[in-house]
Amino acid sequence: MASKDDSSTTQASDDTRAEFTAQLEELLNTLSNKFAGVSSEIFAKMDEMSRRLDNLEAQLLENSKNPGPN
Repeated sequence: MASKDDSSTTQASDDTRAEFTAQLEELLNTLSNKFAGVSSEIFAKMDEMSRRLDNLEAQLLENSKNPGPN
C-alpha cells in the first residue's frame, strides 16, 4: 500500500526529471546552434582561401607565360 509521502516523492522526482530533461535539451540545442555557426564560418573561410589560391595560381601562370625584363 503506497502512502501519501511516497506519492509526493514520486511526483517530485518526476518533476525534477522533467526539468532536468528540459534543461538538457536546451543545452543540446544551444550547442547544436553554436556548432552550426562555427561550421558555417569555417566553410566561409575555406571558400575564401580557395578563391585566393585560385587567384594566386592564375597570377603565377600569367607571370610564367609573360616573363618581365630581368
